[in-house]
Amino acid sequence: MKIAVLSDIHGNLEALQTVLAKIHALRLDEVVCLGDNIGYGPDSQAVMDLLAEHKIASVLGNHEMAVKNRASLEWFNPMAQKALEITRSQLSGPAVSKIRKLPFFLVKHGLRFVHGVPPANVFLYLFQVPEKKLIQKLDRLQEHICFVGHTHDLGIISWDGACLTRDKLVPGVCQLEENKKYIINAGSVGQPRDGTAAAKFLVYDTQTCQLSVMALDYPFADTGRKIIAAGIPKMYAEKLAVGAEAADKG
Repeated sequence: MKIAVLSDIHGNLEALQTVLAKIHALRLDEVVCLGDNIGYGPDSQAVMDLLAEHKIASVLGNHEMAVKNRASLEWFNPMAQKALEITRSQLSGPAVSKIRKLPFFLVKHGLRFVHGVPPANVFLYLFQVPEKKLIQKLDRLQEHICFVGHTHDLGIISWDGACLTRDKLVPGVCQLEENKKYIINAGSVGQPRDGTAAAKFLVYDTQTCQLSVMALDYPFADTGRKIIAAGIPKMYAEKLAVGAEAADKG
């Protein structure tokens, strides 16, 4: 089975449409989203509609949590709060109801999917977890692989029972090993922060254990103009073109 893993679409309809067209061309078996489908971008409602149309399962992201529980807005920086308030005003009642029902994690085909850090954390970043704690999490992880998002930056952590390794992921194919456990960051479809503008997503083959990293060009300038027109802070339009530092909170 070949599974596409998407993360951090962030209301970017143009990026999502480009990714879904590629998924269709590849004839993949299933698609799973790692949350933060909304926020930052101008088309959060349209993104949710498109995910529903394609029957794509998703976990809860921190931006969905801010819609589900307004007290969570305090976690975000002021610019992200403003973007989320605009996002919330754009969402329909049924969309908000669906967000409230999103799970904190999914386990499908022996794989775990969570937005931030396993087993089910929405807000914590992987880089905030000390190595000793990370090893404990991997030891306790029942699944061979956990896919995460949240940082908007591709990456892979592997654990063979003795050595923990952290590596960057780049577009292309890499072979995973069955005797290791992995935490794999899917990057971002709609707000990449790796210094490039391309929409990123992963394809994992459960039979061959091959992981493919996809990076697709899309008309990000169009999305940027729509961000500004919607009154969302201009910085999120600018980040589409040049990427951004992962240190920004959100």
